[in-house]
Amino acid sequence: MPIAIILAAPGGPEMLKLETIAEVAPGTGEVRIRQSTIGVNFVDIYYRQGLYPRQPGQNILGLEGAGVVEAVGPDVYDLQVGDRVAYTGRPLGGYAETRTLPASRLVKLPDGVSERVAGSSMLRGLTAHMLLHKTYPLQAGDWVLVHAAAGGVGQLATRWARRLGAHVIGTVGSPAKAAIALEAGAEEVLLHTSEDWMEETRRIADGKGVHLAIDGIGGAMLAKTLTTVRPFGIAASLGQPAGPIPPIRVEELSARTIGLARPSVLAYANDPELYRRGASALLAELQDGLINPIGAEYPLAEAAKAHTDLEAGRTTGSVILTVG
Repeated sequence: MPIAIILAAPGGPEMLKLETIAEVAPGTGEVRIRQSTIGVNFVDIYYRQGLYPRQPGQNILGLEGAGVVEAVGPDVYDLQVGDRVAYTGRPLGGYAETRTLPASRLVKLPDGVSERVAGSSMLRGLTAHMLLHKTYPLQAGDWVLVHAAAGGVGQLATRWARRLGAHVIGTVGSPAKAAIALEAGAEEVLLHTSEDWMEETRRIADGKGVHLAIDGIGGAMLAKTLTTVRPFGIAASLGQPAGPIPPIRVEELSARTIGLARPSVLAYANDPELYRRGASALLAELQDGLINPIGAEYPLAEAAKAHTDLEAGRTTGSVILTVG
């Protein structure tokens, strides 16, 4: 029988338990895949903690992975046994050797894109596509501020923005992570622990500020980030590992003539047209040389350790669980 990581109850990483599960035959419009690579993302921690609600019976976390089709249900015409596929988005259930899910959630992998690369890139890649093409359609020459630029989303957004011809300013928490952000393509890297990073960001970005600021830190960081955005620019707030975000007054935004977005990649992935467009663009970029480094990998059985390390900020790049 296949194994999976079960969330016994909302709480810490110790609530993630290794168990065997029944193999589920695919129903109409469904496909069962045997996974090789499973992505671990900060959103998984939010689900584990109970910050995000789960549907009844959804006690297996995980929103991203890749593998091979091993069974196909009725009325599935675009996939067949043996196809290499990847996915991201709801429903939950990724932390498992095998899983059965709607065929519409799966995308075929082209030649040159491995399951390992795709399984670690789908959620972050779709996030980057959402930010750079939908939240703020980036143009060559634009300035982008990327917080946590050594992290998974940070590195991928930086690399993709640079491929679009944009300038990227990254912020990190340590000199060691600064080197990683520079390797990812950031032209300038600032320590967000310094007192003058906001002023430096505005100075570097033509003295006006950035067109797009990507804040995946939250807490008190967002209010500071807003001061780095130029008029008619956008700040995108993605998450809050640093804690809850204090209220932002609309008057503060209108006074600076800037926008604030709280885009959800899960909502993006839930829209069939946006999902297909974003996934197709991501796979094309990966085929064309877009790099998404894997910073840490763990056997599926060590999912709790992966959560512990990710939550503590000990990882850079993408984090994956491996099967087999």
